[in-house]
Amino acid sequence: MAHPAENIDLSLFHHRHPVQLRWNDLDMLGHVNNSIYFTFMDLAKTRYFQEALGEELQWGKIGVAIVNINCDFLAPTFFDDAVEVLTAITHIGEKSIHLEQIVIGVTDRRIRVRCSTVMAGFDMKTLKSAPIREEWRKAFEKFEGKSLS
Repeated sequence: MAHPAENIDLSLFHHRHPVQLRWNDLDMLGHVNNSIYFTFMDLAKTRYFQEALGEELQWGKIGVAIVNINCDFLAPTFFDDAVEVLTAITHIGEKSIHLEQIVIGVTDRRIRVRCSTVMAGFDMKTLKSAPIREEWRKAFEKFEGKSLS
């Protein structure tokens, strides 16, 4: 039975972020520790937001928080492997943003990790959920080249 990640259309990802591996990213088995992938994906999400939102992004007033994250670890990454994180927003609801990310080998295009993340709109003053800003929706749709509703 094929794993769902084997059917990923890489052309759906409009954002790529290369990752530099560090010695302390490795575990006792000599491959990237599973917890480290989350830092790779956080950095790629940050760069995605910067590129897609431009001046709409104001640090300290982000307005979203991760509420769910699911990862499938499909293949190991070793120190000499060149990898990058591909990121795409797949859906925006009234109060949520759904992202897909994969960590993939630069040369072999082998998927190492697949991650689905849900970020909820968040009001930092009231500490409650909030709608996704319309300016963000438009910017993300422009970046992705399609409707995300």
